Amino acid sequence: MIVISLIMRLIAGTALMLLVAVLALLFDGADRIVHARMQRRLGPPLLQPFLDLLKLLGKENIVPRRAVPWAYNGAPWLAVAAMLLVFLYIPVGSLPPVLGSEGDLILVIYLLGLSGVAMAVGGFASGNPIANVGAQRELILMMSYELPLAVVVATLAHVAYRTGMPGEPFSLETFAGMSVWGAMGKVGFLGILCLFLALVLVVPGETGKGPMDIPEAKTEILEGLIIEYSGTNLAMFKITFALRATAMSAIIVALFLPWSLGGALGLGSIFLFALDFFWFWVKVFVVQILFVTFMRTAFGRFKIWQASEFYLIKVAGLSIAGMILASLDLVM
Repeated sequence: MIVISLIMRLIAGTALMLLVAVLALLFDGADRIVHARMQRRLGPPLLQPFLDLLKLLGKENIVPRRAVPWAYNGAPWLAVAAMLLVFLYIPVGSLPPVLGSEGDLILVIYLLGLSGVAMAVGGFASGNPIANVGAQRELILMMSYELPLAVVVATLAHVAYRTGMPGEPFSLETFAGMSVWGAMGKVGFLGILCLFLALVLVVPGETGKGPMDIPEAKTEILEGLIIEYSGTNLAMFKITFALRATAMSAIIVALFLPWSLGGALGLGSIFLFALDFFWFWVKVFVVQILFVTFMRTAFGRFKIWQASEFYLIKVAGLSIAGMILASLDLVM
């Protein structure tokens, strides 16, 4: 039975990761189209990310003379692997996560951070001074938004524990099964709203897009930490960028927007799972358009010190306000 269970998890995990990679690239294509239309341009075709990926996969991997080969070549694969693993811990609609019993939100945050660190290591290992600057910015940005992200996760876990939500406090499956909004009173509702806004503001930093397009900054440091990459290695980084946006959108949906469409319609069995599976990805797409595409189109790029101050003071303050309001509601 254990062997069969492992085989089933392996098959389900592989299928999910393949599906997620395809959807992330499709969402990236839609992001580019919507971004262009908001600027009154036509934009590329929807399948342009796939065409770019196929082109890169056919190119040669060039390793700079001053690079550290094992770190330079290994960083893109580690980054994309960490991002794909994130989806194995996220419940998709009414379906439990593939590895739900093996990890929780803390592990998800670790995997998100591991992907960013891998990208920075690749930049440092390239031996290029411009990539070095981009890698430094990536680490500074990561250290800045980790504080509000940790506050949001810890507060939600505390709310889940104190309100008796079924499941482990740090499990994403707990929040997917019961909406955190309904577990709080009026004061707590405001606290959850603050936490939601704080997590939304973390998205540009985690995805490195829009106002937080600082480590790559095409018009300033010429793609930054990936400036030396080409061929398959660059293709892996392009997939990683697409996966980061989709992963953060999926986490927001699982934590704050878990409502089941199939349950609301009174469906059961396979129809419930199928409709909620589709509905989950619709919500992820809408969240990505609102909080990634719109924000990167509407706002200009911050300087690195502005981004750090924004996250360590403003967003962290917003998350701490949410923590205080939620805590007050729990003791009232």
